Amino acid sequence: MDLDLALRMDRPASLTDTSTSEQRRIYEKWDRSNRMSLMIIKRGIPEAFRGAVSEEVTDATTFLAEIEKRFAKSDKAETNTLLKKLISMKFKGKENIREYIMEMSHLASKLKALKLELSDDVLVHLVLISLPPQFSQFKVSYNCQREKWTLNELISFCVQEEERLKQEKTESAHLASTSKDKGKKRKNEAAKDKGPAHKKQTQTNSDDGCFFCNMKGHMKKECAKYIAWRAKKGLPELPKAK
Repeated sequence: MDLDLALRMDRPASLTDTSTSEQRRIYEKWDRSNRMSLMIIKRGIPEAFRGAVSEEVTDATTFLAEIEKRFAKSDKAETNTLLKKLISMKFKGKENIREYIMEMSHLASKLKALKLELSDDVLVHLVLISLPPQFSQFKVSYNCQREKWTLNELISFCVQEEERLKQEKTESAHLASTSKDKGKKRKNEAAKDKGPAHKKQTQTNSDDGCFFCNMKGHMKKECAKYIAWRAKKGLPELPKAK
């Protein structure tokens, strides 16, 4: 429908008595597009923004330029923010690694638009630095190679490594669970074999046995050998039982 014609085409020369039919057709087409564009733009922005632009502005392109001035920002500040975010990014393993690397690539593209271009080699190293210790073997493998990876190759290899780590984690968890169940079963079987007699004997030994001479039938504080030993060491006598 050529509604954006006024945004893509400069305002044609004003019509005069000597204007040709083709010039009149182009001007009328542009004028309609300009009016429709202004209506759509003004309808899609808050009233406070509409009031910030003079009513004398009747050109859609000029209107957008005036609005843009109200949102002027510092390229240096934005570059600093994007670069800081890119450098501080860390892969935590919760998100998909392909999406994570694409997000870093997206930030690099924004920096490129701000005239700060990062090469693929730098971006590959930034990605590798941001990976957690689980990827240590993967990093060593890259450092031992002479060839450099492109960003697409890095994404492919990282996805493969992520799948391998997930598989190893699942197998380790299954093995640990199996070993734990076996140990518990053996312990229960051993306790069952000893029976209640062993339990009763153990309890009797702990209750009636003397911890000093290992003889049964008296407690440590009643042991003659223990009392004699304390006297020899010059220790005070034990209080007698009431």
